[in-house]
Amino acid sequence: PTTGFTFGSQAEIRELAARKGWLTLYPEFNEQYTEVETRQMDIQVNIEPLSDLKIDINGNRIYSENYAENYIVQDGLYNSLAPNTFGNFTISTLLIKTAFSSSHANSSAAFNDFRENRLVIANRLATEFYGADVPREEDGFPVGFGKTSQDVLLPAFLAAYKGSDASNEKTGFLRDIPLPNWDIKYTGLMQLEWFKKRFKRFSLQHGYRAGYTVNQFQTNLDYDPVDPTAIDQAGNFKTRTLYSNVNLTEQFSPLIRIDFEMKNSVKILAEVRKDRALSLSFANNLLTEIQGNEYIVGLGYRIKDLKIGTNFGGNKKILQSDLNFKMDLSRRDNITIIRFLDINNNQTTAGQTIYGLQFTADYALSKNLTALFYYDHSFSEYEISTAFPQTTIRSGFTLRYNFGN
Repeated sequence: PTTGFTFGSQAEIRELAARKGWLTLYPEFNEQYTEVETRQMDIQVNIEPLSDLKIDINGNRIYSENYAENYIVQDGLYNSLAPNTFGNFTISTLLIKTAFSSSHANSSAAFNDFRENRLVIANRLATEFYGADVPREEDGFPVGFGKTSQDVLLPAFLAAYKGSDASNEKTGFLRDIPLPNWDIKYTGLMQLEWFKKRFKRFSLQHGYRAGYTVNQFQTNLDYDPVDPTAIDQAGNFKTRTLYSNVNLTEQFSPLIRIDFEMKNSVKILAEVRKDRALSLSFANNLLTEIQGNEYIVGLGYRIKDLKIGTNFGGNKKILQSDLNFKMDLSRRDNITIIRFLDINNNQTTAGQTIYGLQFTADYALSKNLTALFYYDHSFSEYEISTAFPQTTIRSGFTLRYNFGN
């Protein structure tokens, strides 16, 4: 159609196509014009401020949009009919300010901030819409920007759980700049003489991930730009864009990890992980919060050059190899809480405490053949009375043959 289009230009060519007569004039034509657009940005930075300190910084932003419309061409002019946009959006963010704030089944500091932020956001939107003289409802909220308005809830939610000031939070759903997440590993303690005498290796690790996701946004076909004061059933001004739900996720993976091996071949690992997921539904104005905490302790030991005598078919043979033991003890606590914005009736709907023990022992029978014994024991206790405790035990032997050199 044009040189620009051939070489990837994103400029619209619908008007040009209509004027040039490239589009059908058949009045019963009902195929839609569609566009699919995806913009993705990934950032990764590796920093080594010290020879024993490695910091990996990363961030991402993904915007995906589908646009569709019916159209008709009249007198060489392109006329759009019922345009509709829908898509999703994801960006890395920071929630660390509220990661360790008080949050349990009965109350949550961030959720209380969410409730209070609604009036701050509503006043900002009302001032932009009305000017100085803002009419108000009986509950104190501006007319058209009530406590259940999507335009009010979304920025109030983000400000509360990001720990930012609601008076400065951006009111739209898009965010332009991905905020950094990171992984940190430090092995510099091995430079100290005390550690050199006692350890073969010693490392500290920490990692952080957080993301903000709009699962689906869609054009509100009921919105009339000619009449912006039209209200919905809840008494709020109709919004240009509808959202089904938005999610915030956060993972400390790990919060802290200590991994070392001593001179006597004893290996010890201690790790703490923490995560949470927050989902705000605009269909019923409920917030679902999932919290998780996990603690792991690992022990390992190697018996070097262990000799084992065998007698298969009358042939005596001495096997010599390392016998490696490894045991991991873990506990993970999960809980799912549903929070009601305007009713003090939070409910715990799911959750469990999982205890785990994993033990393995392996011994190389030959260069290519390894024998392994494993034992895996897990026990679950549930937060709600309708679920029963569960115990799972797996154990056995494995022979592993490596066909490589």
